[in-house]
Amino acid sequence: MKNEIIFIVEDSIDGGFEAAAVGYSIFTQAENMDELKRNVVEAVNCHFEENEKPSIIRLHYIKEETIAA
Repeated sequence: MKNEIIFIVEDSIDGGFEAAAVGYSIFTQAENMDELKRNVVEAVNCHFEENEKPSIIRLHYIKEETIAA
């Protein structure tokens, strides 16, 4: 059993957020961060058996911004 799972969270082109697990085929999206957190927990619960489920979910939010030099 792995103790934690990490998701990379980015702004969606269509608005809202997208999250992808590192090392697993788990993806989800949502309109706001609270909804995304609920969706991530639900996706993890669906992906893993109860005795294999990580106890910690980390969200790494990446926000890319371009500015003029």
